[in-house]
Amino acid sequence: MAIDFSKYIASVKDFPNKGIVFRDITPILQDGELYRIATHELAEYAKSRKADVIVGPEARGFIVGCPVATELGLGFVPARKPHKLPREVERASYDLEYGSNSLEMHKDAIKPGQRVVLCDDLMATAGTLRASKELIENLGGKLVGAAFYIELPDLKGREKLPDVDIYSLVQYHGA
Repeated sequence: MAIDFSKYIASVKDFPNKGIVFRDITPILQDGELYRIATHELAEYAKSRKADVIVGPEARGFIVGCPVATELGLGFVPARKPHKLPREVERASYDLEYGSNSLEMHKDAIKPGQRVVLCDDLMATAGTLRASKELIENLGGKLVGAAFYIELPDLKGREKLPDVDIYSLVQYHGA
């Protein structure tokens, strides 16, 4: 029986800024069985893409990606916000739905030729995904897929990266 994960995602209006509807995944995380099932679904997707490693952007990508990597017995690579990693890094900038930022990965985090699946909580404008893809490719890896709890199709993230296979548990159309 398929689970309708949208029943467990809280919608918070005007957070973090006026006009934004924040999709809060913490109700899923608070339910151990639901979290396990969501993780398993993303892990099955990553397995189908023959991933060698999982990348998760800071911060909720850690929460989503680490258990996927663990379930599959794969390594996990954090894509961190600037100045959080102690060794030499590669950096890429991106725009958010409500601002801009950069992501960094250690220069030795992705091995040449590795097949990478990115896991995160939400894809909106695909800015984080685009920056992560740039980092992965600059380090010699290949982004073979991206898995999200939530996708906001109206923001056309898929259209911005048509060469990336994208999987999501829930899609929210409109506000």
